[in-house]
Amino acid sequence: MATIESIQNAYIDYVLTEGEQPKSVYIFAKQNEMSEAEFYQFYGSFEAVEQGIWAGFATKTLAEIRAQEVWEGYSSREKALSFFYGFFELIKSSRSFAVYSIKKQPKGFTTPKVFSPLKELFEGFADEIMKEGIESTELSDRKYFSKKYKDALWVQFVFILNFWINDNSAGFEKTDEAIEKGINVTFDLFQRSPIDNLFEYGKFLVQNGGIKDKMGF
Repeated sequence: MATIESIQNAYIDYVLTEGEQPKSVYIFAKQNEMSEAEFYQFYGSFEAVEQGIWAGFATKTLAEIRAQEVWEGYSSREKALSFFYGFFELIKSSRSFAVYSIKKQPKGFTTPKVFSPLKELFEGFADEIMKEGIESTELSDRKYFSKKYKDALWVQFVFILNFWINDNSAGFEKTDEAIEKGINVTFDLFQRSPIDNLFEYGKFLVQNGGIKDKMGF
């Protein structure tokens, strides 16, 4: 009997063996001793299978890191690091599929459809930890820009993903280093800085009549 897991595993095995998607659902189903109807109970296309695989990586990562006893005590930065480290540790065992899937995506500035469900899960998580960070004052609450924090974190995720598929270092230690440096730089930008003090000072002056009035000039 077909299941989500059995279809995903059979699909991964096929594309890594043949280097391309199956010619049709009929052929794929027949080779894996299932009917077309069984396949369509779970997925509408092979693209949907790949979407499910990538989304599954994120779902499993989130479940594992949130189950940690120390999770609730983590800062937003630490939660982001935990997700990144956990995600890339998880997909090490599926590296061949990940490289195949990523490298066949069209180049461009828009997110490929195969990553849409993954991106939705990631942005939900990112939005959650960003709000926590703002509430705890770990992160600066900047008008207009705060809502874009999750987008910046997604850009960092895509960068690391592409870095990882080209990483030839032992144990992908360069990727671990890229994660640490990338997340720390990103969160440094999210935190309060001298620019925030400058903006607040300017706002104060405007609201209180400015320097000119206060000094009598």
